[in-house]
Amino acid sequence: MNDRAGLLADPLEVRAILIASATAGEPITYSETLQLLGHHFTRPKMRALCKVLAFVDDEAEERGEPELAVLVVRQSDGLPGQGWWVGGAKKHGYTGLWEGPKATRLIRKLQRQAFDYWSSRG
Repeated sequence: MNDRAGLLADPLEVRAILIASATAGEPITYSETLQLLGHHFTRPKMRALCKVLAFVDDEAEERGEPELAVLVVRQSDGLPGQGWWVGGAKKHGYTGLWEGPKATRLIRKLQRQAFDYWSSRG
């Protein structure tokens, strides 16, 4: 997927934000990510951001890097939104609920992989 036309933000800029988050060992909210990109939070902007996150993760996978989109979470519960679960959970064979203890364990495990990978390169 090389078509960046129509994306909310430059995938390289989003990738840099997510790598900084991973290096710091902290997830980042959708609102914080959009703010760093110069946007106010709206649901349409969040959905547009999700398209960029998918692009970033596709490229990370090609590089053999852990996924980064899993670091972008809802402020309310610290978990990714529906967009991640629809695609991301399948990749990991997860078919459970998108919230609750099992979902939280999966997300923390995937976030830890990103934290460990990027902190060792920071």
